[in-house]
Amino acid sequence: MADLETSNRRPLAVRRWTLFEKLAARIADAGVTPNAISVSSMVFGCGAGACLALTSRTDAFSAGQRACWLAAAALVQLRLIANLLDGMVAIEGGKKSAVGELYNEVPDRVSDTAILVGAGYAVGASPWMGYLAAVVALFVAYVRAIGAGVGAGQVFVGPMAKQQRMAVVTLAAVLLGVLPAAWTPAHDGGHGVMALALLLIVVGGVVTAVRRLRRIASFMKQSEPS
Repeated sequence: MADLETSNRRPLAVRRWTLFEKLAARIADAGVTPNAISVSSMVFGCGAGACLALTSRTDAFSAGQRACWLAAAALVQLRLIANLLDGMVAIEGGKKSAVGELYNEVPDRVSDTAILVGAGYAVGASPWMGYLAAVVALFVAYVRAIGAGVGAGQVFVGPMAKQQRMAVVTLAAVLLGVLPAAWTPAHDGGHGVMALALLLIVVGGVVTAVRRLRRIASFMKQSEPS
């Protein structure tokens, strides 16, 4: 059972970092449940999406707008840290629950949607781009679920899995939060840095879905009775 749990987890090197190992242990000792951590990740994700959307309602290059960009970047990373810790507390901390898988997946889908749709409403992007990126992200996750359903296991191949999607959004938000005005075009209604970020997520997501589908199809063909 332990091997199965390990094989179904996203391979993350940071899971072996001493900092996160100690933090997960302390959280587990404090009695915090993995499901509560999963819910907190959704709160962070929705907050990030709101901060991204608010950039279009603040004055260009104002302190308030830059604060929204940087707060969004921080909240995206807090969402990922919560995603990391819920699994560590559940498995390494021995606090798995019968409905843990639901808490692991549903908040992730809500967070992805909130962040990407929020990015679409941000300065330098378009709402349709955010919705398209969210649909692609949901489809990528759906393909991974198909793999688990047919026995191929959780297929985590990229190049635009959850961590990469969030890295792109974080980088774009940080750049927009710190770069001089002359380096961040499209604050006048055109497409800019965040639009490029969403385009990368869409294209990378399509490639990711195709790669995962090909791997799943290959498994199914090899498993077919001769």
